[in-house]
Amino acid sequence: MDTKTIGIVGARGHTGAELIRLVAAHPGLELAFVSSRELDGQRLADHSEAYRGELRYGNLDPAAVAAAGVDAVVLALPNGKAAPYVEAIDKAGGKTVIVDLSADYRFDERWYYGLPELYRDRWRGEKRISNPGCYATAVQVSIAPVKDLLAAPPVSFGVSGYSGAGTTPSDRNDPDKLRDNLMPYSLTGHMHEKEASRHLGLPVEFMPHVAPHFRGLTVTTNLYLAKPAKREDIVRRFEARFEKEALIHVVDEAPWVSHVANRHHLDVGGFAMSADGRRVVVVATLDNLLKGAATQAMQNVNRALGFDELTAIPL
Repeated sequence: MDTKTIGIVGARGHTGAELIRLVAAHPGLELAFVSSRELDGQRLADHSEAYRGELRYGNLDPAAVAAAGVDAVVLALPNGKAAPYVEAIDKAGGKTVIVDLSADYRFDERWYYGLPELYRDRWRGEKRISNPGCYATAVQVSIAPVKDLLAAPPVSFGVSGYSGAGTTPSDRNDPDKLRDNLMPYSLTGHMHEKEASRHLGLPVEFMPHVAPHFRGLTVTTNLYLAKPAKREDIVRRFEARFEKEALIHVVDEAPWVSHVANRHHLDVGGFAMSADGRRVVVVATLDNLLKGAATQAMQNVNRALGFDELTAIPL
């Protein structure tokens, strides 16, 4: 297996830490740089139990990232921060693959939207990949197998652990304010609502909340059907859509978020039918830092660099 080089920008955050763990276990990837303004100069091995070596965090500006000439760069930055790095890499004219974890390019037709299990047919060997949002991943998986059966916009109720709010202090990642609490926010027009609607090609209504647990999210989606259906027919659609997908598990009971925390797959199940067969409720759970971010990024890096998609991803 030929070794490829990879760099991570924004490596201090929760997702950056998970990416470092995945790269450290990858037999074909060498971590060339990790960029973090706050940790500049510190040894990576002092912050990550998974990494062994003398690599230190750097504070790399866009020009320095482009000059590194690595095979792949993962941008794990807040929304609105990716463009200078993309522009510098484009200007350098190299063949560096960029996987962007922010929302900056999820609506850009020039970028591949990297949710492999749903959009494999769109893959054309792109070098610019926009990693889907965590909630948007769960919402789309909950809807895609039956979207042609719907009579009305799906309605999704989401609850996430507070790691989804990042490391910058706010009410939504303050354990004291979240204790014994459920915090609603962005109840209309959330970025992931727009994202799921865009890529599914139908309007989705989404209402997110933050809970006191650290990691993992649940999305419960109400689906109104144009014609009555049987539960077994709905289940069969999901099983047929995802039967070859190692990271999407179709389960019978409504899944629990505690069962996917620290795991790399998504569970989708429940399939509760109304008495008249015109409404089905589907529940999806995933770890927002893994299948909702770092694991999905690793899938996309693997595909773009020619590795098996699941390399270094524990099943």
